[in-house]
Amino acid sequence: MKVLVIGAGNMGLTYAEGMSKSKLLKKKNIMVLDKSEEKLEELNQISHFDAFKELEDCVPKADIIFIAVKPYHAEGVFKAIQSLVKPQQIIISIMAGVTINTIKDITGLEKIVRAMPNLPAQIGKGLTSYVTSPEVSRIEMLTVESLLDTTGKSIKVSNEKLIDASTGISGSGPAYVFYFMQSMMEAALQMGFSKNDSTVLVSQTFTGAVELFNQSNLSPNSWMEKVASKGGTTRAALDSMEDNNVNELIKEAAFAAFNRAIELGKEHENA
Repeated sequence: MKVLVIGAGNMGLTYAEGMSKSKLLKKKNIMVLDKSEEKLEELNQISHFDAFKELEDCVPKADIIFIAVKPYHAEGVFKAIQSLVKPQQIIISIMAGVTINTIKDITGLEKIVRAMPNLPAQIGKGLTSYVTSPEVSRIEMLTVESLLDTTGKSIKVSNEKLIDASTGISGSGPAYVFYFMQSMMEAALQMGFSKNDSTVLVSQTFTGAVELFNQSNLSPNSWMEKVASKGGTTRAALDSMEDNNVNELIKEAAFAAFNRAIELGKEHENA
């Protein structure tokens, strides 16, 4: 089996590196295509990839084509590979808002996987939600899932609306965490901590809280109740968040990303 990754940006390379460790693939069975001369020079230094600049040199050889370009490049890439693809090939797209029907209509292929990864994939801690077209067999789906799992964990969802929803939760989610961390670090600085100490205080707090959650069956609410005693400091902080409607604001932010993903899909369908 050969896999082609089109687009050697952060996510494309992350998946290429992850998949190169898969037991399903032998050495040199990953091809990576990019148009940038600088990026190609970088790719040529990686011994376990074959680097390409021209689609016709690699698309026909692939069993799975992994599309990792920006959504606004989607139509151009799909039109460019239209005459090169074969019916049995599988496309995996990680482009936000680009629907399965859009990919089918332009490429003429039937076996499509639409996936939504997130940034922690870069350190093997990612979460990828994915959905397949009906033409993807169960064996092919298991192969795809195995490849996606090389960068963390994957979950199969039942429909494309949940891929857009995943964009609002896990896809964009790391940025929400960083936003919260940045706010806490700024508060620590204002309280008099050094920049280094502020960073350590916040990062270790997040790491510890996530580990506590992952190693128990308790809900976030249950953990908050454990930490917050009546009349105490944590309760004062949580009451402030409640008074300022932070809970609803966070949900609104997640839905804003979700709705934008839906809008992007409509833009591509109408293009």
